Amino acid sequence: MPHVVVVGGGLTGLTVAFRLKQFAPDAAVTVLEPRDRPGGNIVTEEHHGFRVECGPNGFLDRTPTIPNLVRDLGLSDRLVAASDGSRKNRYVFLGNKLRKLPGGPFGLLATSLLSLRGKWDLVSEPWRKTPPPSAEESVQEFVTRRAGKEAADIFADALVTGIHGGDPAMLSVAAAFPRLPVMEREAGSVVRGFMRASKKRKQEAKDRGDPLPGPMKMWSFRDGLGELVGAFTEQLSDSVRCGVAVESVSEAASVAAWTVQGQRGYTWSADAVVLACPAYEQAGILADLDAPLADEIGAIPYNRIAVVALGYREAHCPGRHDGFGYIAPQNTRRDVLGVQWCSSIFPDRAPRGYVLWRALCGGVHRAEQVEWDDDRLGKAVHEEIKLAMGVTGEPVFRRIVRWPNAIPQYVIGHLDRVARIDALAAKHRGLFLTGNAYRGVAMSDCVDQAEVTAAKVALHLQKAR
Repeated sequence: MPHVVVVGGGLTGLTVAFRLKQFAPDAAVTVLEPRDRPGGNIVTEEHHGFRVECGPNGFLDRTPTIPNLVRDLGLSDRLVAASDGSRKNRYVFLGNKLRKLPGGPFGLLATSLLSLRGKWDLVSEPWRKTPPPSAEESVQEFVTRRAGKEAADIFADALVTGIHGGDPAMLSVAAAFPRLPVMEREAGSVVRGFMRASKKRKQEAKDRGDPLPGPMKMWSFRDGLGELVGAFTEQLSDSVRCGVAVESVSEAASVAAWTVQGQRGYTWSADAVVLACPAYEQAGILADLDAPLADEIGAIPYNRIAVVALGYREAHCPGRHDGFGYIAPQNTRRDVLGVQWCSSIFPDRAPRGYVLWRALCGGVHRAEQVEWDDDRLGKAVHEEIKLAMGVTGEPVFRRIVRWPNAIPQYVIGHLDRVARIDALAAKHRGLFLTGNAYRGVAMSDCVDQAEVTAAKVALHLQKAR
């Protein structure tokens, strides 16, 4: 019986293992996770009626892979869609004021976020003839070229801050948002590219006899994202071993192609090894096997994020907070990157009469905040929330979680680095590298990559027979 060892029990590693059970049912799969629990950054906690997501807050149905995975895990009836208000009402905090992000062409014309020149630069994007430069572009450079400096300073910054916690001037647009340059190349415009993509999805649905697709939705589960991890654990059972740190892997001369070396002398023989752990862990594991490969992987940077969840009495929160929350663009250098109105996005996130809001702090420009003690960090977030939303009382609940290596940053040169990593890894037959360090940081990206990896591993096992 062939044996596959998956190193890393986060979303990617768990999905690889789950799909391998289907793609290669005769193979044994072992998932090794150094922490005392599976799930990676997906952690849901319950505190006195407050349901706190310590990592991701939900996932988008951008591709069918996550909905299909949820179905196959038997969780479809547990899904909860984000509120309509959270999709329609999103804000940025500029000039000490919450300002609603425009939701369409008419919203762009009416928004106070842009000057008349800024509005013209943005709405005229479909007719702008600005060929891309020969050098790789940052997100900031791309949006400035296509839609003007104001749009880049506000909308691109807000987008990058909300997804990556990064700097749009540092991130590669081709790596972080690959659809944008493809749309420009194929349609001559990002706006026209989105219109074409929408038309194509509708036509495909019509050809299949399916209902016409609506806008993307954000989803979670009734008891939070932790339900997803629990379903994996139940399905994979004894295949997942927590509290097991892997130190190295080596190519073996015996029947099994690989030896996986763990702490305290534990070893596993494997026909294939999948590294689905963070890049810095992959680099350490591969250092003795292939130093150039390890160096390339270890050079992928991560930011630092602190999650600060605060609960307030509704009576102390004036106004309506029917929305997703707000972003404070990185270029404002505020004490929060943004605040999510968790109890407005999903039901049952706070007890009746209370709200739960979650701030993200740190990022690439305020990394020192992650080192602040709880009182200093909690007070800073509370002051920001008071300023932005006018709360009149102190928080009744607080939970702070720190992620010293939170989100990989796809800086300029990332795609070239990934190409070099792929070429070096290809020299080691039976070694597979995956995870959010390479081709997308969202939950949907992780599942997409995991399913591709599982298919490659199954094919490798089949050829090795």
